[in-house]
Amino acid sequence: MRREPFDSSAIVSAGYDPGTSTLEVEFTSGGVYCYRLVPGRVWRELRAAPSPGRYFAERIRDVYPEEWLPHAT
Repeated sequence: MRREPFDSSAIVSAGYDPGTSTLEVEFTSGGVYCYRLVPGRVWRELRAAPSPGRYFAERIRDVYPEEWLPHAT
């Protein structure tokens, strides 16, 4: 999945696949996670959020099923 860079202290980059409703997030810690069943609205709001890290923590983490991607780049 193609990710775009984020201006965030927590998120390096993120990408979204509307066909599968999948969000992929690369964190500054180096981890890359895939979130399933994410509505397009949530992706748009994450991209527009003044603080993407805060938006992620409040609206995505622990809300959508996640999967760690050990070798994603």
